[in-house]
Amino acid sequence: MMVELNRSFTRDSLRAAIHERFGPDARFFTCSAQDMTADELMDFLEARGKFVPQEGGFSTTADHICQH
Repeated sequence: MMVELNRSFTRDSLRAAIHERFGPDARFFTCSAQDMTADELMDFLEARGKFVPQEGGFSTTADHICQH
């Protein structure tokens, strides 16, 4: 979703975009974690270096996304 939107986010704006697109009760899964809230997903991605700092926040790029 972040790559598709191609813009910078703050944690608050990313949370709002996630809730708008998937709903506030959505749960998220990755190759190594499951049943995460939007905040837990952001923590997970940040800890693994998936966010690229930008002016006013962060984004990501396709090369930061696992392909498995």
